[in-house]
Amino acid sequence: MNKNLLLRAAAVCCVSATFILPAAGQDAGRNTDKNAAQDAATDTTQDASRNAAQNAAQNPAETPILPPLVPWSGSSEGLIASDDDPWITPSEQSGLTTTPSYDETISWLTKLVEEAPQLHLSLIGTSLEQRDIMMVVASAEGARTPTELRENGKPTLLAHAGIHSGEIDGKDAGLMLLRDLTVGNKLDLLDRVNLLFIPILSVDGHERSSTFNRINQRGPTETGWRTNSRNLNLNRDFSKLDTEGVAALVLAINDWDPDLYLDLHVTDGADYQADITYGYSGPHAWSPEIADWLDTAYRPHVDAALRDAGHVPAPLLFAANGVDMTGGNFEWTAPPRFSTGYSDARHLPHVLLENHSLKPYRQRVLGTYIFLQASLGALAAGFEDLRVRVERDEARHLDPFPLDWKIPNTPPSTMTHEGIRSEMYESEIAGGEIVRWLAEPVELQIPVMGAFEGIELTTRPEAYYIPAAWSSIVMRLMTHGIELERVLEHQTVPARMYRLPEAKIEADVFEGHVRVTPGKLVVEERELRLAPGSYIVRTDQPLGDLAMLLLEPRSADSFFQWGFFLEVLQRTEYVEQYVMEPMAARMMAEDPELKEAFEAAVRADTTFAADPQARLQWFYERTPFFDEEYRLYPIGRSLE
Repeated sequence: MNKNLLLRAAAVCCVSATFILPAAGQDAGRNTDKNAAQDAATDTTQDASRNAAQNAAQNPAETPILPPLVPWSGSSEGLIASDDDPWITPSEQSGLTTTPSYDETISWLTKLVEEAPQLHLSLIGTSLEQRDIMMVVASAEGARTPTELRENGKPTLLAHAGIHSGEIDGKDAGLMLLRDLTVGNKLDLLDRVNLLFIPILSVDGHERSSTFNRINQRGPTETGWRTNSRNLNLNRDFSKLDTEGVAALVLAINDWDPDLYLDLHVTDGADYQADITYGYSGPHAWSPEIADWLDTAYRPHVDAALRDAGHVPAPLLFAANGVDMTGGNFEWTAPPRFSTGYSDARHLPHVLLENHSLKPYRQRVLGTYIFLQASLGALAAGFEDLRVRVERDEARHLDPFPLDWKIPNTPPSTMTHEGIRSEMYESEIAGGEIVRWLAEPVELQIPVMGAFEGIELTTRPEAYYIPAAWSSIVMRLMTHGIELERVLEHQTVPARMYRLPEAKIEADVFEGHVRVTPGKLVVEERELRLAPGSYIVRTDQPLGDLAMLLLEPRSADSFFQWGFFLEVLQRTEYVEQYVMEPMAARMMAEDPELKEAFEAAVRADTTFAADPQARLQWFYERTPFFDEEYRLYPIGRSLE
């Protein structure tokens, strides 16, 4: 089958529908005067509380509940179009205080594309609510296909906004930049670089718009919702591919093959001077060559452009103590459910932008514009070196291979932090101390705690074997672009396999799944039968690292931990007590060591000793009648 058809079939197969019916009799019990009066009183109280909250939070961009602002101005303000400019964007018309709806955004873009021969509007997917997910292709030659774009020989930058659609700065900055690259005064930039721009990734969440969606963010006046219409967070979906938005994005990455990928967000948390923070996995992680290029070629260029325009750049800032930055900055190494970890695992140069939510929307949008423009310039200047480094990371084939990362047991490094002074005060409402920000710039030396040490190390097998029964994960692997070999005839291969005697299903639902912790793994060498329709995944391929992270059960983003193999944890054959008790007596009579082991188990565990069924089950599991595939992870590894 054609590879692209397989990939698109995978995208369809990876999406499941959920139908929610109203609970039967959900209004039952409200038919008495007493209940009606209680309900009315409750409703009145809830309405009053809701109104009080809304009054307290009116106009979130200016609300005194948020920390006070430090005044700002910068030369980037000169980027805003004049009121009489025919190509003024919808957000600029409001002074960069509002953001346009989905329909307004697509309408404005469509008009620009019709005017500018450098642009093409490409449909890359469709949402659950049947909205088109659109991507703008910008090139000097007006390329319309991936082949045409590659033929111009220039590097390509992919950026998207609105994976969290309440964090929409990138959309309005991108519209301004596309205007200036084509009908404005920056036409020469496309002579050196191509741009792929997705203005809104979570299109359904974008339209769940309200004044009250982002309580700790200064603008725009109304924003979209964090999750899609199934309450799934797209920025937790890069490994499992449940959402149409991320599946469409991954297919676009496979098709258009960008050299650099930017994910545009707005952060939460502590107050500080920086308005534009950004980062990526470091040189300790799965793509050290790429990280070094980002450190030495990309960041100096982008930081200088931001500061020249009046903005304050910084690395990603996450308060290690969860309150303020005095406790240090935590540098996280993300797993592949996030865009950062995913890109690092597939060796795609990637930068995560996190604008500071407490800065005004106008300031954040302008900073994002400078960030995008500077990123294009940095890529145009250094793409040849970057491509060499990507090839090195793809060929690196770590062995042993780290599935996760932790903070090493070594003294932390330090960094200079341009912060905002804070104080703690006692709150009667909270019953403890709460931080208060004072709008006073301060420079601090703070520790840096980084998850830099690889853990959960595993050897690198030559291949994984996926039996035909597990085709659902095969389609997801294909969507990622991982190369697979289809088994055409019955064959039996020697394989190393994992049994999971301690695997446990977690109590809470997370991102539409019931996750599983694997516990201790017991390694077994077995003969694995592969029927036609089974697949072999080689690790000696560009996406071999990603394949390992998806198929090794100890990986936090493995298909196993996401709950795609729940069937292996259920028992399907049983035994009656009247059969097992005499068999157990015979087993002990014939095997003194077995008898001694059973008696030791009884002495060691009073709960076990008091449970007749558990005692007989102990023997049943040691008979040839017991299911030999119970708790056996079905994906095999080639023998080293």
